[in-house]
Amino acid sequence: MANPIEYLKGVGPQKADLLKKELGIFTFNDLLHHFPYRHVDKTRFSAIIDLTPANEYVQVRGILTYKETTGEKQGRRLLAYLRDETGTIELTWFKGLTWVDKLLREGERYTAFGRLTFFLGKPQLTHPEIEAFNPNAVPNTLEPVYSTTEKLKARGLGGRPIGKLVQALLELVRPSDLPENLPEPILRKGVLMGRYEAYRGIHFPRNPRECSLALRRLKFEELFLAQVRLARVRSERHRLSRGVIFNEVGELFNTFYKEHLPFSLTGAQKRVLKEVRTDTASGHQMNRLLQGDVGSGKTIVALLAMLLAVDNGYQACLMAPTEILAQQHYRGLSDLLSALPVPIRILTGSTKTAERKEILRQLLAGDIRILVGTHALIEEVVQFRNLGLAIVDEQHRFGVAQRARLWKKAPIPPHVLVMTATPIPRTLAMTAYGDLDCSVMDELPPGRQPVLTVHRLDDQRSRVMEFIRGEIDKGRQVYVIFPLIEESEKLDYEDLMKGYENIKAYFPEPRYWISMVHGRQAPDVKETNMQRFVKGETHIMVSTTVIEVGVNVPNASVMVIESAEKFGLSQLHQLRGRVGRGAEKSYCVLMTGPKLSNDARERLRIMCATNSGFEIAEKDLELRGPGEIEGTRQSGTLNLKLADLVKDKAILDAARAFAEALIETDPELEAEEQQPLKHYLMSLQGKTPWSRIS
Repeated sequence: MANPIEYLKGVGPQKADLLKKELGIFTFNDLLHHFPYRHVDKTRFSAIIDLTPANEYVQVRGILTYKETTGEKQGRRLLAYLRDETGTIELTWFKGLTWVDKLLREGERYTAFGRLTFFLGKPQLTHPEIEAFNPNAVPNTLEPVYSTTEKLKARGLGGRPIGKLVQALLELVRPSDLPENLPEPILRKGVLMGRYEAYRGIHFPRNPRECSLALRRLKFEELFLAQVRLARVRSERHRLSRGVIFNEVGELFNTFYKEHLPFSLTGAQKRVLKEVRTDTASGHQMNRLLQGDVGSGKTIVALLAMLLAVDNGYQACLMAPTEILAQQHYRGLSDLLSALPVPIRILTGSTKTAERKEILRQLLAGDIRILVGTHALIEEVVQFRNLGLAIVDEQHRFGVAQRARLWKKAPIPPHVLVMTATPIPRTLAMTAYGDLDCSVMDELPPGRQPVLTVHRLDDQRSRVMEFIRGEIDKGRQVYVIFPLIEESEKLDYEDLMKGYENIKAYFPEPRYWISMVHGRQAPDVKETNMQRFVKGETHIMVSTTVIEVGVNVPNASVMVIESAEKFGLSQLHQLRGRVGRGAEKSYCVLMTGPKLSNDARERLRIMCATNSGFEIAEKDLELRGPGEIEGTRQSGTLNLKLADLVKDKAILDAARAFAEALIETDPELEAEEQQPLKHYLMSLQGKTPWSRIS
């Protein structure tokens, strides 16, 4: 199956070059995996009178009553009319007229197949496939439709010719070329078709049932193999990895828990802490993903986990993706720890040289117990005395390699807690991060009120401004956010400046003060403007989406999002999470013009209907598909050709259940019946990691 594609009958060097460049088909195996994206049922003929706009592709047969070529030069076309017992359909060609004209004879019977359109209420086929009607021919079965490109079509490699190449390939393929790679008990319990039959059935099925069984089998195989790999990594870590042991829940943890907690913990926070305590006492390395919705109190959980490490004689670090977020974590943690003897420092790109040297010295001596920072933490020069716990915030902003450099900071890899405020749908989390153990925090701490979200059109702007004025008069602060789309940076900047001027007109100085933050500002200007808002010196913050992650201003109670239709669902939810951080009732106003696409309308409807990040993430997955959801782009496990994580959720759940049961009973795949699966996974080793994924 690894034979170069040029050796397939009907290909040759020139076509091979095109197939390589255009479709990435280099070998027989690549062509075998160039699956059709649908099948056309050519066993059925429609009566012309029954055709409606609901039919996409149709096949008709009848007598050719008339044909003519009309138009000049570029506008030339060939028209023909085919009549059956019920009516007439028009056939049109714009290319290859001479060849088609020779083929067609008035008064003879033909079969025509193509995409149906209507003009002035009459049915038409443009560039149909047409052939003389043969009453003795065996009707075609389901015909595969393959994706191709304009370049390939021009060289005679459209969808049908590619189908002919696949047919030629399948004549050469024997069952021994496609040995079974799923264990026999799983085939039996899952009522799955054999692998060799599935490949034949997905390309050239004899009937619709065979087609759907083949598709189900191959989708299951894709998802099952991904789940087995992830389950093995998890199992290997649980069984074989070494981790430092946090034996005791000590004085610092208990003192903070009993005397300094700002509020009592939610059930979700307690559950996650229990999971962390169990993991860190097991003797194996913890690798846990903590998904907490916006405002669910992940920071307190992170701090208690770090105190657990410090009580056991270890250091802890927290890595954040931006300087603003790192500073905020540092300030928040310092305030919470102010009554406890826990030395905490911050290290970022802008830390001055002398201070940096002092921090590095104290870190190596073990005098600093908790270090907060940005990417600066993973630099070679940063050496800990005994790092026991590494916490990574907003995990999707860091690549796998960057995270791995943190683990190397200690002879026994530290425990790892990966936090994200971007809720990931369960389906996706278990596939993209299946090698991590997942914890979910889906409760708001006491005193937090859900944010009331409304959608308002531009013509209601003055009422929105009046409402904002009322909130400012009550002593609250307001965010006004403008979209930032990289391709149209100049336009966005102009929109922002125009919006800023508008708001200044509604809220004149010196009664009202406004901060503005955007990407073109120098970092120190941006920081100053942001700090003025954080300290309450300005009433309104006009900004692009730079404040999306992590700015914490409990006094801000209104979030106005301009051109809200330009934002994705999870981004809208992240932005909304910037308000509702104090005890006051908070509001999010989604501003748009009157013209909205159906998708945009649906996004805004969902935002107004729910505050749950997990519900929103599920909807986002349905609307956008998995490739777009944050955090999954770098995940090799989502390399799926046939399966769709949204539509094939039932198959995914079954594949996961089978994979987990298998790895639990036979983690090394040593049983006789597991050998085909083990050999197949070993053969993939070059392409996908058999062991460490994250």
